[in-house]
Amino acid sequence: MEDTLQATVTTAPMLARIHHAAIICSNYGVSRQFYTELLGLPVLAENYRAARDSWKLDLQLPDGSQVELFSMPGAPHRPSYPEACGLRHLAFAVAELQAWVEHLQRSGVAVEPVRLDEFTGKRFVFFQDPDQLPLELVEQ
Repeated sequence: MEDTLQATVTTAPMLARIHHAAIICSNYGVSRQFYTELLGLPVLAENYRAARDSWKLDLQLPDGSQVELFSMPGAPHRPSYPEACGLRHLAFAVAELQAWVEHLQRSGVAVEPVRLDEFTGKRFVFFQDPDQLPLELVEQ
């Protein structure tokens, strides 16, 4: 597969940035509160899709990127242990890591111990959203 890919790849145009990350949740109200109130992401748009019996919530980050939150009735749970192939986690850059750790802990969110990235020297920490999606905060 890798040899086939290398043989067919041409020079690609430059990607600008990540536009959005999409997250499927099991309980829309709980996840909406988590991302808007606890994490403080402003709502850009909120739409109910009757044909799918599903909500779509567009959330804004300061750099213009977005998080899309979807409700999908009956969606299977995400395998986390052992980790499955695909997106491993979603990471957010923050200015004050310790302030975020304390905010999350005061709100009842379990936070792993702060670690130091051996390659970048940056401090980071993991926690989970209401559906156990791993989220990371990286101090900038």
